[in-house]
Amino acid sequence: MPREATQASEIRARWAWVEPAAWTDRMLSALEKGVKGGVWFSLIDKVYSRANLDAAARKVIANKGAAGVDRVSVQQYAQHQERYLDNLAERLRTNAWEPKAIRRHYIPKPGSAEKRPLGIPCVEDRVVQTALRNVLEPVFEHTFHENSYGFRPGRGCKDALRAVDAHLASGALYVVDADLRKFFDTIPHDLLLERVKEHVADSSALALIVSFLEQEVQDGMETWQPEQGTPQGAVISPLLANIFLNPLDHLMAAHGHTMIRYADDSVILCRTEEEAHAALVLMQQWCVANGLELHPDKTHIANLNHADQGFDFLGYRFQRTRRGNLRRWAGKKACKKLRLRVCPLTRRANGHSLSAILTQLKPILRGWFEYFKHSFPGTVLRVLDSWIRMRLRSILRKRQKKKGRGRGNDHVTWPNAYFADLGLYSLEQAWAAARQSF
Repeated sequence: MPREATQASEIRARWAWVEPAAWTDRMLSALEKGVKGGVWFSLIDKVYSRANLDAAARKVIANKGAAGVDRVSVQQYAQHQERYLDNLAERLRTNAWEPKAIRRHYIPKPGSAEKRPLGIPCVEDRVVQTALRNVLEPVFEHTFHENSYGFRPGRGCKDALRAVDAHLASGALYVVDADLRKFFDTIPHDLLLERVKEHVADSSALALIVSFLEQEVQDGMETWQPEQGTPQGAVISPLLANIFLNPLDHLMAAHGHTMIRYADDSVILCRTEEEAHAALVLMQQWCVANGLELHPDKTHIANLNHADQGFDFLGYRFQRTRRGNLRRWAGKKACKKLRLRVCPLTRRANGHSLSAILTQLKPILRGWFEYFKHSFPGTVLRVLDSWIRMRLRSILRKRQKKKGRGRGNDHVTWPNAYFADLGLYSLEQAWAAARQSF
């Protein structure tokens, strides 16, 4: 086998996550060796190549999702994919393509009276964003700091949580819980584009990014154009967020601070209170200089030597128990989010059979547990199990023409074993089974 072929296969193996329709072996080799000035030219032809658009469309269709302002669903797009992509490739090649407005949608924000705004692009716009991300992501990925875990290939929430655990175990018990206020809505466009231009000089590719940043937003009957921020829900937004915050990651590391970041969620783990205050001041200064703001109420320093202090990160609560042991468990927001999903399926006037209700609940409860199965076995899982059974007993009371929720003698009429026999997924029992396998 020729030496060049061996080298190509080794490079491809190191970059296995990269979309092959967008990145050739020669490009990956140049990426590893470094291009002149660290800046990439002539990328737009990789974006609109038919192979890359096909790959992007497959990803968008697989992710499903809602329709945008044009009301074209993922299913409809898939039915006419060939015609749509032929037309799209030509418009991108001739710089005649423009994104449609983003449909604004609001979802509940657990633990807050506020609602989280999401931006839903049209299916075609999601295809273009995915094709653009396929091309741009490898350019920036090797510049990102190792303590950045959000929306990066081969990394996830549990990797970030393991890193936090390791630093806590090593004695970093002063934690700066930093909350960036409305981060995705306040990213300054000019600063973001400056950071993109550090590695991308293709004017057409840059114009695509600008078009996404300046996409009109359709919010009910109103339509407006944002002057800052990148919409939550857009395919390209997580990459742009990592590009914008990458200098902060390297700045904190250069000053000797360990910051674990997942998108806009971050914690700084320190060994002394003085170090924690210095890290917080440094982050505040960087935020002011870069057009961001730390939330004054949610940002704080937690001293984990005390049982009354703790912090939340990626759904988990980290705090000492009354016995003085440092533990983690599912936080209040995570529990509330689960309850919000369970409530619609367990209304008292539910017309489905109990067996059908339990079938609907099972994937929700199992998925929630798979993420929180590393929780300390305290009361959280037991309380959630009890609450779910109460909801189910309330349904059975209603069907017997009784008022109120399940309580009192209902525990005798329908004991816990009754629901277990019907197949109710128990979080506490799942934890016990997982512990044995551990």
